[in-house]
Amino acid sequence: MNVLEMMQKQDHMPEVYKTLNAVEMEERVRKIKEKMGEKLFIPGHHYQKDEVIQFADATGDSLQLAQVAAKNKQAEYIVFCGVHFMAETADILTGNHQKVILPDMRAGCSMADMADMAQVERAWPILQEQFGDTILPLTYVNSTAAIKAFVGRNGGATVTSSNAEKMVAWALGQKERIFFLPDQHLGRNTAYKLGIALNEMAVWNPLTDSLEYEGDIKRIKVILWKGHCSVHENFQVKHIDYIRKTKPDMNIIVHPECSWEVVQKSDYAGSTKYIIEMIEKAPSGSKWAIGTEMNLVNRLIQQHPDKEIISLNPYMCPCLTMNRIDLPHLLWALESLEQGNIINPITVPVSIAEDAVQALKRMLALA
Repeated sequence: MNVLEMMQKQDHMPEVYKTLNAVEMEERVRKIKEKMGEKLFIPGHHYQKDEVIQFADATGDSLQLAQVAAKNKQAEYIVFCGVHFMAETADILTGNHQKVILPDMRAGCSMADMADMAQVERAWPILQEQFGDTILPLTYVNSTAAIKAFVGRNGGATVTSSNAEKMVAWALGQKERIFFLPDQHLGRNTAYKLGIALNEMAVWNPLTDSLEYEGDIKRIKVILWKGHCSVHENFQVKHIDYIRKTKPDMNIIVHPECSWEVVQKSDYAGSTKYIIEMIEKAPSGSKWAIGTEMNLVNRLIQQHPDKEIISLNPYMCPCLTMNRIDLPHLLWALESLEQGNIINPITVPVSIAEDAVQALKRMLALA
Protein backbone atom coordinates (compact mmCIF):
# COMPACT_ATOMS: atom_id res chain seq x y z
CA MET A 1 0.00 0.00 0.00
CA ASN A 2 1.47 3.35 -1.01
CA VAL A 3 1.18 6.62 0.90
CA LEU A 4 -1.85 7.83 -1.07
CA GLU A 5 -3.74 4.59 -0.48
CA MET A 6 -2.90 4.71 3.23
CA MET A 7 -4.17 8.26 3.53
CA GLN A 8 -7.39 7.34 1.74
CA LYS A 9 -7.92 4.34 4.01
CA GLN A 10 -7.25 6.00 7.33
CA ASP A 11 -9.75 7.23 9.87
CA HIS A 12 -9.28 10.94 10.46
CA MET A 13 -8.49 12.23 13.92
CA PRO A 14 -11.20 14.52 15.31
CA GLU A 15 -10.18 18.16 15.44
CA VAL A 16 -10.69 18.30 19.21
CA TYR A 17 -7.46 16.41 19.79
CA LYS A 18 -5.51 19.24 18.20
CA THR A 19 -6.79 21.64 20.87
CA LEU A 20 -5.63 19.66 23.90
CA ASN A 21 -2.52 20.65 25.83
CA ALA A 22 0.34 18.21 26.37
CA VAL A 23 -0.15 17.81 30.12
CA GLU A 24 -3.80 16.84 29.70
CA MET A 25 -3.01 14.39 26.90
CA GLU A 26 -0.19 12.77 28.85
CA GLU A 27 -2.44 12.25 31.86
CA ARG A 28 -5.17 10.68 29.73
CA VAL A 29 -2.69 8.33 28.06
CA ARG A 30 -1.33 7.24 31.45
CA LYS A 31 -4.81 6.48 32.75
CA ILE A 32 -5.70 4.37 29.73
CA LYS A 33 -2.43 2.46 29.95
CA GLU A 34 -3.05 1.76 33.62
CA LYS A 35 -6.64 0.71 32.96
CA MET A 36 -5.86 -1.61 30.04
CA GLY A 37 -2.81 -3.14 31.66
CA GLU A 38 -1.37 -6.18 29.87
CA LYS A 39 -4.07 -6.04 27.19
CA LEU A 40 -2.21 -3.06 25.66
CA PHE A 41 1.34 -3.04 24.31
CA ILE A 42 2.99 0.06 22.81
CA PRO A 43 6.22 -0.49 20.84
CA GLY A 44 8.13 2.70 20.00
CA HIS A 45 10.77 2.99 17.30
CA HIS A 46 14.01 4.82 18.12
CA TYR A 47 13.12 7.60 15.68
CA GLN A 48 9.88 8.55 17.40
CA LYS A 49 9.36 11.87 19.16
CA ASP A 50 10.03 12.06 22.91
CA GLU A 51 6.37 12.95 23.50
CA VAL A 52 5.48 9.48 22.18
CA ILE A 53 8.51 7.42 23.20
CA GLN A 54 7.89 8.23 26.86
CA PHE A 55 4.87 5.89 26.74
CA ALA A 56 6.57 3.04 24.88
CA ASP A 57 6.61 -0.33 26.63
CA ALA A 58 9.59 -1.26 24.47
CA THR A 59 11.92 0.76 22.25
CA GLY A 60 14.10 -0.52 19.46
CA ASP A 61 14.49 -1.13 15.74
CA SER A 62 11.54 -2.19 13.61
CA LEU A 63 12.08 -5.97 13.52
CA GLN A 64 13.12 -6.10 17.16
CA LEU A 65 9.87 -4.40 18.16
CA ALA A 66 7.78 -6.75 16.02
CA GLN A 67 9.48 -9.74 17.63
CA VAL A 68 8.92 -8.37 21.13
CA ALA A 69 5.26 -7.78 20.28
CA ALA A 70 4.96 -11.36 19.00
CA LYS A 71 6.32 -12.72 22.29
CA ASN A 72 3.83 -10.66 24.29
CA LYS A 73 0.92 -13.11 24.08
CA GLN A 74 -1.08 -11.26 26.76
CA ALA A 75 -1.43 -8.13 24.65
CA GLU A 76 -4.65 -7.97 22.67
CA TYR A 77 -3.86 -4.56 21.18
CA ILE A 78 -0.49 -3.48 19.80
CA VAL A 79 -0.42 0.26 19.14
CA PHE A 80 2.69 0.55 17.02
CA CYS A 81 4.50 3.87 17.20
CA GLY A 82 6.54 3.64 14.03
CA VAL A 83 5.66 3.50 10.34
CA HIS A 84 3.43 1.35 8.16
CA PHE A 85 5.85 -1.42 7.16
CA MET A 86 6.81 -1.92 10.82
CA ALA A 87 3.19 -2.39 11.83
CA GLU A 88 2.78 -4.84 8.92
CA THR A 89 5.68 -6.93 10.19
CA ALA A 90 4.15 -6.92 13.67
CA ASP A 91 0.84 -8.12 12.22
CA ILE A 92 2.62 -10.90 10.32
CA LEU A 93 4.44 -12.15 13.42
CA THR A 94 1.72 -11.75 16.05
CA GLY A 95 -1.18 -14.09 16.81
CA ASN A 96 -4.68 -14.01 15.37
CA HIS A 97 -6.05 -12.80 18.70
CA GLN A 98 -3.90 -9.66 18.52
CA LYS A 99 -4.79 -6.44 16.70
CA VAL A 100 -2.12 -4.09 15.40
CA ILE A 101 -2.95 -0.40 15.19
CA LEU A 102 -1.05 2.47 13.57
CA PRO A 103 -2.11 5.77 15.19
CA ASP A 104 -1.74 7.67 11.91
CA MET A 105 -1.90 5.88 8.56
CA ARG A 106 0.09 8.69 6.98
CA ALA A 107 3.15 7.33 8.79
CA GLY A 108 4.63 5.62 5.78
CA CYS A 109 8.23 5.21 4.64
CA SER A 110 9.54 6.84 1.48
CA MET A 111 12.13 4.09 1.06
CA ALA A 112 9.59 1.28 1.31
CA ASP A 113 7.36 3.13 -1.16
CA MET A 114 10.20 3.20 -3.72
CA ALA A 115 9.61 -0.49 -4.45
CA ASP A 116 6.05 -1.56 -5.15
CA MET A 117 4.90 -4.94 -6.43
CA ALA A 118 3.93 -3.72 -9.89
CA GLN A 119 7.50 -2.52 -10.42
CA VAL A 120 9.03 -5.71 -9.02
CA GLU A 121 6.77 -7.91 -11.12
CA ARG A 122 8.03 -6.07 -14.21
CA ALA A 123 11.67 -6.27 -13.15
CA TRP A 124 11.89 -9.94 -12.14
CA PRO A 125 11.15 -11.59 -15.51
CA ILE A 126 13.52 -9.19 -17.29
CA LEU A 127 16.31 -10.07 -14.86
CA GLN A 128 15.49 -13.77 -15.16
CA GLU A 129 15.76 -13.53 -18.92
CA GLN A 130 19.10 -11.74 -18.68
CA PHE A 131 20.70 -13.85 -15.96
CA GLY A 132 18.67 -17.07 -15.79
CA ASP A 133 18.14 -18.83 -12.48
CA THR A 134 21.22 -17.27 -10.88
CA ILE A 135 19.59 -14.59 -8.71
CA LEU A 136 18.40 -14.74 -5.11
CA PRO A 137 16.29 -11.79 -3.89
CA LEU A 138 16.91 -10.15 -0.53
CA THR A 139 14.90 -7.33 0.98
CA TYR A 140 15.66 -4.93 3.77
CA VAL A 141 12.99 -5.21 6.47
CA ASN A 142 12.22 -1.57 5.58
CA SER A 143 9.92 -2.81 2.82
CA THR A 144 6.25 -3.58 2.35
CA ALA A 145 4.73 -6.93 3.26
CA ALA A 146 4.13 -7.56 -0.45
CA ILE A 147 7.84 -7.19 -1.22
CA LYS A 148 8.75 -9.48 1.67
CA ALA A 149 6.25 -12.00 0.26
CA PHE A 150 7.85 -11.80 -3.20
CA VAL A 151 11.24 -12.51 -1.67
CA GLY A 152 9.84 -15.35 0.42
CA ARG A 153 8.22 -17.02 -2.61
CA ASN A 154 11.50 -16.90 -4.49
CA GLY A 155 13.67 -18.48 -1.81
CA GLY A 156 15.14 -15.27 -0.43
CA ALA A 157 15.18 -13.64 2.96
CA THR A 158 14.84 -10.34 4.75
CA VAL A 159 17.83 -8.50 6.22
CA THR A 160 18.33 -5.85 8.86
CA SER A 161 21.07 -3.24 9.01
CA SER A 162 22.58 -5.29 11.84
CA ASN A 163 22.71 -8.63 10.02
CA ALA A 164 22.94 -7.52 6.38
CA GLU A 165 26.56 -8.66 6.06
CA LYS A 166 25.74 -12.17 7.24
CA MET A 167 22.64 -12.41 5.06
CA VAL A 168 24.33 -11.15 1.90
CA ALA A 169 27.17 -13.63 2.43
CA TRP A 170 24.59 -16.41 2.86
CA ALA A 171 22.69 -15.38 -0.27
CA LEU A 172 25.84 -15.34 -2.39
CA GLY A 173 26.50 -18.85 -1.20
CA GLN A 174 23.12 -19.91 -2.56
CA LYS A 175 23.15 -18.21 -5.95
CA GLU A 176 25.66 -16.43 -8.17
CA ARG A 177 23.89 -13.09 -7.81
CA ILE A 178 21.60 -11.23 -5.43
CA PHE A 179 18.79 -8.77 -6.11
CA PHE A 180 18.76 -6.35 -3.17
CA LEU A 181 15.64 -4.28 -2.39
CA PRO A 182 14.76 -1.49 -1.75
CA ASP A 183 17.78 0.43 -0.37
CA GLN A 184 20.69 0.62 -2.78
CA HIS A 185 22.99 2.19 -0.18
CA LEU A 186 22.68 -0.55 2.44
CA GLY A 187 23.12 -3.14 -0.31
CA ARG A 188 26.17 -1.42 -1.80
CA ASN A 189 27.85 -0.75 1.56
CA THR A 190 27.29 -4.31 2.71
CA ALA A 191 28.48 -5.95 -0.51
CA TYR A 192 31.57 -3.73 -0.64
CA LYS A 193 32.43 -4.66 2.94
CA LEU A 194 32.31 -8.31 1.85
CA GLY A 195 34.85 -7.65 -0.89
CA ILE A 196 32.59 -7.16 -3.89
CA ALA A 197 33.88 -4.41 -6.15
CA LEU A 198 31.72 -1.48 -7.17
CA ASN A 199 32.07 -2.52 -10.82
CA GLU A 200 30.45 -5.84 -9.89
CA MET A 201 27.29 -4.04 -8.80
CA ALA A 202 24.50 -2.77 -11.03
CA VAL A 203 21.48 -0.63 -10.23
CA TRP A 204 17.97 -1.54 -11.33
CA ASN A 205 15.98 1.58 -12.24
CA PRO A 206 12.26 0.84 -11.74
CA LEU A 207 11.27 4.00 -13.60
CA THR A 208 12.95 2.91 -16.81
CA ASP A 209 12.79 -0.87 -16.20
CA SER A 210 16.46 -1.15 -16.99
CA LEU A 211 19.87 -1.89 -15.51
CA GLU A 212 22.23 1.00 -14.92
CA TYR A 213 25.59 -0.58 -15.62
CA GLU A 214 28.57 -0.13 -17.93
CA GLY A 215 30.51 -3.21 -18.97
CA ASP A 216 29.96 -6.94 -19.35
CA ILE A 217 26.82 -7.86 -17.39
CA LYS A 218 28.29 -11.30 -16.71
CA ARG A 219 30.49 -9.62 -14.10
CA ILE A 220 27.49 -8.46 -12.08
CA LYS A 221 27.14 -10.09 -8.66
CA VAL A 222 24.79 -7.61 -6.99
CA ILE A 223 21.73 -5.91 -8.49
CA LEU A 224 20.65 -2.96 -6.35
CA TRP A 225 17.14 -1.55 -6.46
CA LYS A 226 17.27 2.20 -7.02
CA GLY A 227 15.78 3.25 -3.69
CA HIS A 228 17.07 5.13 -0.68
CA CYS A 229 16.22 6.62 2.69
CA SER A 230 15.30 10.28 2.26
CA VAL A 231 16.75 11.09 5.70
CA HIS A 232 20.10 9.32 5.42
CA GLU A 233 20.75 10.48 1.88
CA ASN A 234 20.92 14.04 3.25
CA PHE A 235 24.25 13.29 4.93
CA GLN A 236 26.91 14.20 2.40
CA VAL A 237 30.68 14.17 2.00
CA LYS A 238 30.78 17.95 2.37
CA HIS A 239 29.44 17.57 5.92
CA ILE A 240 32.27 15.18 6.78
CA ASP A 241 34.84 17.49 5.21
CA TYR A 242 33.55 20.37 7.32
CA ILE A 243 33.79 18.34 10.54
CA ARG A 244 37.31 17.18 9.66
CA LYS A 245 38.32 20.81 9.12
CA THR A 246 36.61 22.41 12.13
CA LYS A 247 36.62 19.57 14.67
CA PRO A 248 39.46 17.20 13.70
CA ASP A 249 39.25 15.28 16.99
CA MET A 250 35.55 14.41 16.51
CA ASN A 251 34.48 10.85 15.69
CA ILE A 252 32.06 10.46 12.78
CA ILE A 253 29.57 7.60 12.94
CA VAL A 254 26.84 7.01 10.35
CA HIS A 255 24.08 4.58 9.45
CA PRO A 256 24.73 2.28 6.44
CA GLU A 257 21.68 3.75 4.71
CA CYS A 258 24.01 6.66 3.96
CA SER A 259 25.76 6.72 0.60
CA TRP A 260 28.88 4.65 -0.05
CA GLU A 261 31.00 7.82 -0.26
CA VAL A 262 29.80 8.99 3.17
CA VAL A 263 30.32 5.59 4.78
CA GLN A 264 33.84 5.35 3.34
CA LYS A 265 34.85 8.73 4.77
CA SER A 266 33.33 8.11 8.21
CA ASP A 267 35.12 6.54 11.18
CA TYR A 268 32.32 4.11 11.98
CA ALA A 269 29.16 2.85 10.29
CA GLY A 270 26.46 0.59 11.63
CA SER A 271 22.83 0.05 12.55
CA THR A 272 20.82 2.21 14.91
CA LYS A 273 21.56 -0.28 17.69
CA TYR A 274 25.26 -0.12 16.85
CA ILE A 275 25.24 3.68 16.98
CA ILE A 276 23.45 3.75 20.32
CA GLU A 277 25.83 1.18 21.84
CA MET A 278 28.90 2.98 20.51
CA ILE A 279 27.81 6.22 22.16
CA GLU A 280 26.95 4.43 25.41
CA LYS A 281 30.38 2.76 25.55
CA ALA A 282 32.32 5.87 24.50
CA PRO A 283 34.45 7.52 27.19
CA SER A 284 33.33 10.68 28.89
CA GLY A 285 34.56 13.74 27.04
CA SER A 286 34.59 12.04 23.65
CA LYS A 287 33.18 13.85 20.63
CA TRP A 288 30.74 12.47 18.08
CA ALA A 289 29.08 13.63 14.88
CA ILE A 290 26.21 11.26 14.12
CA GLY A 291 24.67 10.65 10.72
CA THR A 292 21.20 9.35 11.46
CA GLU A 293 17.66 10.51 12.26
CA MET A 294 17.42 13.72 14.28
CA ASN A 295 15.01 12.58 17.01
CA LEU A 296 17.49 9.86 17.97
CA VAL A 297 20.47 12.22 17.79
CA ASN A 298 18.72 14.71 20.07
CA ARG A 299 17.85 11.91 22.49
CA LEU A 300 21.47 10.76 22.60
CA ILE A 301 22.55 14.35 23.27
CA GLN A 302 20.17 14.51 26.24
CA GLN A 303 21.18 11.10 27.56
CA HIS A 304 24.94 11.73 27.37
CA PRO A 305 25.67 15.25 28.63
CA ASP A 306 29.25 14.17 29.39
CA LYS A 307 29.97 13.82 25.66
CA GLU A 308 29.93 16.31 22.83
CA ILE A 309 27.37 15.04 20.33
CA ILE A 310 26.12 16.80 17.21
CA SER A 311 24.31 15.87 14.02
CA LEU A 312 26.66 15.35 11.08
CA ASN A 313 24.29 17.58 9.10
CA PRO A 314 23.36 20.59 11.29
CA TYR A 315 20.36 21.39 9.09
CA MET A 316 18.71 17.98 9.34
CA CYS A 317 15.02 17.65 10.17
CA PRO A 318 13.49 14.60 11.87
CA CYS A 319 11.96 11.90 9.66
CA LEU A 320 8.72 13.50 8.49
CA THR A 321 6.74 10.25 8.26
CA MET A 322 7.92 9.01 11.66
CA ASN A 323 6.80 12.34 13.10
CA ARG A 324 3.23 11.66 11.94
CA ILE A 325 2.86 9.64 15.11
CA ASP A 326 2.46 12.32 17.74
CA LEU A 327 0.82 12.60 21.14
CA PRO A 328 -2.64 13.60 19.82
CA HIS A 329 -2.76 10.60 17.45
CA LEU A 330 -1.55 8.23 20.17
CA LEU A 331 -4.23 9.49 22.56
CA TRP A 332 -6.91 9.23 19.87
CA ALA A 333 -5.95 5.63 19.11
CA LEU A 334 -6.02 4.70 22.79
CA GLU A 335 -9.28 6.46 23.62
CA SER A 336 -10.89 4.87 20.57
CA LEU A 337 -9.81 1.46 21.90
CA GLU A 338 -11.21 2.32 25.30
CA GLN A 339 -14.55 3.01 23.59
CA GLY A 340 -14.41 -0.29 21.71
CA ASN A 341 -13.46 1.23 18.36
CA ILE A 342 -10.30 0.06 16.58
CA ILE A 343 -9.05 2.84 14.31
CA ASN A 344 -6.40 2.36 11.61
CA PRO A 345 -5.95 -1.41 12.02
CA ILE A 346 -3.08 -2.98 10.09
CA THR A 347 -4.07 -6.31 8.58
CA VAL A 348 -1.85 -8.16 6.11
CA PRO A 349 -3.78 -10.61 3.89
CA VAL A 350 -3.08 -14.25 4.77
CA SER A 351 -1.71 -15.07 1.32
CA ILE A 352 0.88 -12.30 1.61
CA ALA A 353 1.66 -12.98 5.26
CA GLU A 354 2.39 -16.67 4.61
CA ASP A 355 5.02 -15.88 1.98
CA ALA A 356 6.44 -12.91 3.89
CA VAL A 357 6.94 -14.94 7.02
CA GLN A 358 9.08 -17.40 5.04
CA ALA A 359 11.49 -14.57 4.20
CA LEU A 360 11.54 -13.51 7.84
CA LYS A 361 12.01 -17.08 9.11
CA ARG A 362 14.99 -17.68 6.81
CA MET A 363 16.67 -14.63 8.24
CA LEU A 364 15.87 -15.50 11.84
CA ALA A 365 17.20 -19.02 11.36
CA LEU A 366 20.49 -17.73 9.97
CA ALA A 367 21.07 -14.50 11.84
